[in-house]
Amino acid sequence: MNQRVTPWAFVPETRFGLWFLSTATWRIHVLARALNDLQRLAPELPMGGVVLDLGTGRGHSLLELSSRFKPQHIHATDPDPEFLIRSQANADACPAPVTRHQAHAEQLPLPDASVDLVLCHQTLHHIVDQERALKEVFRVLKPGGYLLLAESCRAYIHSWVIRYLFRHPMHVQRTAPEYLQLLQAAGFEVAANRVSTPYLWWSRSDLGAFEWFGFKVPELGHREETLLNCIAQKPLD
Repeated sequence: MNQRVTPWAFVPETRFGLWFLSTATWRIHVLARALNDLQRLAPELPMGGVVLDLGTGRGHSLLELSSRFKPQHIHATDPDPEFLIRSQANADACPAPVTRHQAHAEQLPLPDASVDLVLCHQTLHHIVDQERALKEVFRVLKPGGYLLLAESCRAYIHSWVIRYLFRHPMHVQRTAPEYLQLLQAAGFEVAANRVSTPYLWWSRSDLGAFEWFGFKVPELGHREETLLNCIAQKPLD
């Protein structure tokens, strides 16, 4: 196991947040639904190879990655001091070999061009130095490799319910277009047909209540997006 590296800014989760990450709501309506959408955007995503899970938390993503992509090896990273303990059960249950690194995304303990696919699921908005983290992802990806990004955007993170229940570095939150610009600035290619902005009930400040009572949901282009799913690719050259 790699030891924790340079102590970059780390915002620990609330007790509610830690509990929520272990619920069926998280596994089914957040994690699995995001992966379904990402695979829909790029059905040709590679099977096998080496996968990096950025911000593994309790490790539910390890089982999903193993089932969906049949990797030869998974690297799992998270800066939480309790990461190795909290993710132990899912790492043990994962069919694919897993190496866990208590490490920050801003300094990944992996060689250049050593990873075929990276999952960054609901992780980037926890990171203060997002530019450096994406440069690190770009560095460890092989040419032609894929970054699967599923991210909560500023409108969601700044909503009252999320402010009350969770903890984030509020000053670094971005809109969906700003995250796409960040990816491009890091060197990634992002095609328009590989971008999705689902407006899921749990990502709205009213938790879907307005729609439930029959009110019309703002249409695409007339709202600030709450979620971004996209497939970014490292160029071959």
